[in-house]
Amino acid sequence: MAVDLTNFEKPEYFVNRELSWLKFDERVLSEARDKQVPLFERLKFLSITSSNLDEFYMVRVASLKDQVHAGYEKPDIAGLTPKKQLQEISERTHELVHTQYSTLYRSVIPALEKVGMHVVDKHEDLNEEQAAFVDHYFEENVYPVLTPMAMDSSRPFPLVRNKTLNIGALVAMKEKEKKKGKESLQFATVQVPSVLPRIIRIPSVKEGDTTVIMLEEIIERNIGKLFLGHHVVCAHPYRIMRNADLSIEEEGAEDLLEEIEKSLKKRQWGEVIRLEIEDKVDDRLLKILKKEFDVKDEDIFFISGAIDLTMLMKVYSEPGFDEYKEERYTPAPVTDFMDNNDIFAVVRQKDVFLHHPYMSFDPVVNFVRQAAKDPDVLAIKQTLYRVSGNSPIIAALAQAAENGKQVSVLVELKARFDEEHNIVWAKMLEKAGCHVIYGLVGLKTHSKITLVVRREETGIRRYVHLATGNYNDSTAKLYTDCGIFTCDERIGEDATAVFNMLSGYSEPKRWNKLIVAPLWMKDRFLYLIEREAENAKKGIPAKITAKMNSLCDPVIMAALYYASSCGVEIHLLVRGICCLKTGIPGVSENIHVRSIVGTFLEHARIFDFCNAGNDELYMGSADWMPRNLDRRVEIVFPVEDEQIKKELRHILDLEFADNMKAHILQPDGTYEKQDKRGKVLVNSQMEFCQEATLKAKEEKKRAKAGSTRVFVPAEPMQDSGEEE
Repeated sequence: MAVDLTNFEKPEYFVNRELSWLKFDERVLSEARDKQVPLFERLKFLSITSSNLDEFYMVRVASLKDQVHAGYEKPDIAGLTPKKQLQEISERTHELVHTQYSTLYRSVIPALEKVGMHVVDKHEDLNEEQAAFVDHYFEENVYPVLTPMAMDSSRPFPLVRNKTLNIGALVAMKEKEKKKGKESLQFATVQVPSVLPRIIRIPSVKEGDTTVIMLEEIIERNIGKLFLGHHVVCAHPYRIMRNADLSIEEEGAEDLLEEIEKSLKKRQWGEVIRLEIEDKVDDRLLKILKKEFDVKDEDIFFISGAIDLTMLMKVYSEPGFDEYKEERYTPAPVTDFMDNNDIFAVVRQKDVFLHHPYMSFDPVVNFVRQAAKDPDVLAIKQTLYRVSGNSPIIAALAQAAENGKQVSVLVELKARFDEEHNIVWAKMLEKAGCHVIYGLVGLKTHSKITLVVRREETGIRRYVHLATGNYNDSTAKLYTDCGIFTCDERIGEDATAVFNMLSGYSEPKRWNKLIVAPLWMKDRFLYLIEREAENAKKGIPAKITAKMNSLCDPVIMAALYYASSCGVEIHLLVRGICCLKTGIPGVSENIHVRSIVGTFLEHARIFDFCNAGNDELYMGSADWMPRNLDRRVEIVFPVEDEQIKKELRHILDLEFADNMKAHILQPDGTYEKQDKRGKVLVNSQMEFCQEATLKAKEEKKRAKAGSTRVFVPAEPMQDSGEEE
């Protein structure tokens, strides 16, 4: 089925990817601005906004700067050249940062003061007792760690590492070293040591309150002690962001592991693409930094407060303010495994659905642990993209190899900002006897799949876990993801083919069930979208419901526009980047887009195609982005079990009913929350928590009574009738 989509590929139909991402960070920031969000949770959202912006600059902005340096002028799908994109990004990010600090200092900090949390961000505000405490803390804990670095004729400008917080100072020389009639100023810089806590608790004025100060303020207050015999004219905190996008020539790299290790070192010394500095900075100091870092005016951010708000996560962690935080949710047990902890026995009976973090991630860990110890298990094969710091899955894989199993692990060395972490795991697994694969040249392996091959009375049986999220037991408590266990023979054959493709040169002629990128997936999605369009033209029921992290593939978006123009009802839940527009007459009037930003990070990918009333549902690791569909090994898998289909539809229905955390994309490109006055409040994430907990309780009751299983959806929260 080939459709001409050129009429739906006009630049005015699309939004620039980077500007769309900034809209996402604005949605994160809006949670910090929402006074209905618990006070300390607002701190978290401010911190997340900063962390997001850091990565955006180090990777996306850095890439655009590389394009400008190379003279690349081709416009993107929205008609913007790299230079024009940088101009608009600079303007939007300056607005975003201004709003961020305004939110912190005009709204959040005053609210914290009222509940007994005092954040001192100017050392001049300390009282006598606090000042004495801070000075003693400096002498005992900070001074021995500091290394002031000066610049003069014999000492060049020091190397300043990426993302480190520093204090720049101008120091007046001794009288005898001054030039005649002119004060001689020397530049010096001190790195705020990351080995010490950024937030330090100090005595409070009022008993029972908590008061904290930032480490850089303690250093700035005592900076004269680092330059004895000299006068410190001024001292101002600053931080730089460098180009951290790794460029690796894989074709010419004899050893990918070694090549990535070399490139990681360069990340600390890449081009400076952003400078954050105190807004009251001395012009003479700023002039030196601008020259030495070769940074443009549009890339300088004058900060009216503490630099690098990721430190607010430390303020959040201060004990004693639980009433101003969301109650910590404990994932519910997976009911299918409550009566039987033999995962293989359960999966032989039926496919099992997992919904994290509402359901526990333990069965996934136990799947590998049980396989490692089971004498009948012959082989374990798994893809690893990001894993936790002390991963129980890694430990189980190593144990399996030591127990004589065939263990093959694909460790994706190119997982951004986890490269160093993954290199450590890869070496450890190799030492344990695992066969470690580093992926295919030119492609990242982003698929989430585990295959266990087991010898049973009836012969060899393959057990497979497929998921939308990483094998990371830590993020599984924070990210919403879905997965299934199955021993379907056709999926087992496909899983074997996937690992053969990754470890060798085998490329299957056909797949039974799995849809694999980069060769087969995009065409399959286009077929499914165009089938809905053809059904709509015939008057047959046609609908597409899809949930993903990002949507920016031009061909997929053009196909969605075509389907919409044919009358297909399209509902999209896109957490982050969304480059299509809604409400374009004759093009996207039938497309509805929403984004949920809540306590958990929405990460699952679910696709539902009406198929004339015979729904086809899929889950998988891939977003509708060029990198996922064209440059990565991804897996999307069909969901055929009717009960799991029902659960997936329930997930989608509840998220599209969410009117508390959902932001609706408007035709003008803005995102707005719904007017909730007089409506039943629906917070999908909180209701999933309630449902999973209630389902586990019902299963316990059922087990005691010996009755059949019951699933009772949670009651929605009632609206107070007040405007947000």
